[in-house]
Amino acid sequence: MKRPLEFIPQNLRKPMFYFFFVFTIVIFGVFRLLDAPLHTSAAPKGIVSFELARTVDASQAMINSWDSNARLFAAFGLGFDYLFMFVYALALLLGLLLAGNEKANWYRALTIWLGWGAFAAAFFDMVENYALWRILTGSLDPSFPQIAWLCATVKFTLLIAGILTALAGKAVKR
Repeated sequence: MKRPLEFIPQNLRKPMFYFFFVFTIVIFGVFRLLDAPLHTSAAPKGIVSFELARTVDASQAMINSWDSNARLFAAFGLGFDYLFMFVYALALLLGLLLAGNEKANWYRALTIWLGWGAFAAAFFDMVENYALWRILTGSLDPSFPQIAWLCATVKFTLLIAGILTALAGKAVKR
């Protein structure tokens, strides 16, 4: 199986990784600001609580705990997240591409799978955001909180596995 972004010349991979890594951190900082008004007793972890609400009652309790300003921050954050998906997926993908270079075959194969997993995480994030948008705009369909929860769980699992694998690249020998 081919590695995602393998077409990028070797000499450009590290600079591109650093660019997208720094861009990811900057966007994450913006999200921290956007998320601050969303932290309430009903949503102690802000947007992450909303992503993992899983039921209409829980998600509605969170929305009801937010004032109109917080709801605008949530809506803007859901839209802004589409830029973040692109950036974090590329940063993780490039990190995995670098981590898998000249490593044992099993580790290289793992970085390939998790590289494709970075794209999958962004896709699950897109579906999750659609479901959250529908909830935020008044849908009481019980499937939307469940879809958001499932997609967020898969997304976080893929991202954490990818990050840990990329970081472990220094420890894995040829």
